[in-house]
Amino acid sequence: MEEKLTKGRIHRVSDLVSFKDKGASVTCRQTFEVIPVDFQHRESPFQAHTFLCHFEGEIDEEQYSFRKCYARGCPHNLCPNVSQAVMIANRYLQRDYFLLRKAGIELEERLFTLEDMLVKFDGYQEEHDPTLTIDDYIHMAKEGTEVSVDIDLEYVPAVEHFANYQNSQTFLNIDFVVESLAKKHNFQRCFACYQTDREEEEKDDQVEVANARLKDLYKEFDQASIKYEKRFFV
Repeated sequence: MEEKLTKGRIHRVSDLVSFKDKGASVTCRQTFEVIPVDFQHRESPFQAHTFLCHFEGEIDEEQYSFRKCYARGCPHNLCPNVSQAVMIANRYLQRDYFLLRKAGIELEERLFTLEDMLVKFDGYQEEHDPTLTIDDYIHMAKEGTEVSVDIDLEYVPAVEHFANYQNSQTFLNIDFVVESLAKKHNFQRCFACYQTDREEEEKDDQVEVANARLKDLYKEFDQASIKYEKRFFV
């Protein structure tokens, strides 16, 4: 291969696809975690459950590992409820599985389930917006529906609660407000994160990861004629 592989350079599913396309031998396996996280969101701190997938394997016998956040769920209106979060996480996960499978990377295609939850929200009866993702709006726009998106970027400090320890993370969060068919839909996605006490060592790499994901998303917006203003993390 033209470029020497280092474990620190593997941050995204698209990195795996890129190396496979260049002829590398790529193995991949995944494990799931659904963990409670305390978010310090502006003036409104809240707790949510974050749906994480840890990818690991070997590329030409060199090990790699990274994690990706697919959704978060909570019992209030600051993010989707838990059952919605499971569906949202699985839709994004299935998209990644498609990309890996198309590239010829084999792995067991497992999904998140509500049984992964550490707590259950019994009796949750409020009505919520349909479980839409940004991909749905891109598809709608390609079919001729007018779609506009306001984008707000922010660094959100948080504390993850694992079984035997806590971990302070800073999430690079995207707040989307999508307007279409005379309705507005607000939702958030995490595009990267870094360990808060290792900001000096990790922030620049994760900003690069988040901005690369934004560039891919903006390319899809342009192809679908979605109205938006490009913004990037700095």
